[in-house]
Amino acid sequence: MALVAPLMHPADAGIAAESFPLAQRLQPLIEAHHGRVAVAVEHLETGERFVHHEDEVLPTASLIKFPVLIELYRQADEGRVDLDMRLTLRAEDKVPGSGILTPHFSPGASLTLRDAARLMIAFSDNTATNLVLDKIGIASTGETMQKLGCGNTRLHHKVFLRETTSIAPQRSERYGLGSTTAAEMLILLGKLQRRELVSREASEAMLAHLKTCEDKQKFPRYLPDAVEVAFKTGSLDAIRTAAGILYTRAGPVALCVLTADNEDRRWTRDNAGDLLCAEIAREVNQAFTQP
Repeated sequence: MALVAPLMHPADAGIAAESFPLAQRLQPLIEAHHGRVAVAVEHLETGERFVHHEDEVLPTASLIKFPVLIELYRQADEGRVDLDMRLTLRAEDKVPGSGILTPHFSPGASLTLRDAARLMIAFSDNTATNLVLDKIGIASTGETMQKLGCGNTRLHHKVFLRETTSIAPQRSERYGLGSTTAAEMLILLGKLQRRELVSREASEAMLAHLKTCEDKQKFPRYLPDAVEVAFKTGSLDAIRTAAGILYTRAGPVALCVLTADNEDRRWTRDNAGDLLCAEIAREVNQAFTQP
């Protein structure tokens, strides 16, 4: 059963409101999906929200790269890493899956840490993600998430290197690369929109990264071109995830959709998990912008 009530935190205490129109639009989509689903929606100016299984811990797939980005900028803000430092791609750095470094760049290629972050978000580049993790460490992301009140948001190992790099073998086995909840994603997105993640300058930079995400099969799919989206996604056979901010005509709306144990495991344009993310984004936009 979905909850259509505020999940309060200090920044929006007293302004959240129940949203029956959102429930009427979203609940049928959730119930029709063959798999586990968690959804959290919040209008970041009015506090109006909808939640469904928002505290259930689910796998992130590549969505965990958003928290990794936060930790990278935190360490850069503290002077622990330099975003302009140059990295050299080695043959042993290359891992499979999404991205462009592994198939298109030769060993010896040079890029900055900032560029690795860009590739990590825009193209969900797995090799670039591991290059970032080599500089910030694996455990640091979870430690920072804990301090932000997001203790279930954790990175468990480097991408495609579970056996040799896992810092939480049981969680790695259960959730894969990372874990989170829809509610915790909303906390991070709210802080990002309020420019409270690390610093105003860092928040602006991270928003710019998220606005370059190339996954058009999820949130942007059915949205009008005028609706800008700052978001990150994740995809594995039985998992589809997405979290971000929709800049609707009615104001910014934070949205997270997590799915797992999906019956549809096809890598096709009409994958049910991708469609669910897209349909929920469409309904959320329409709910706030149409009479």
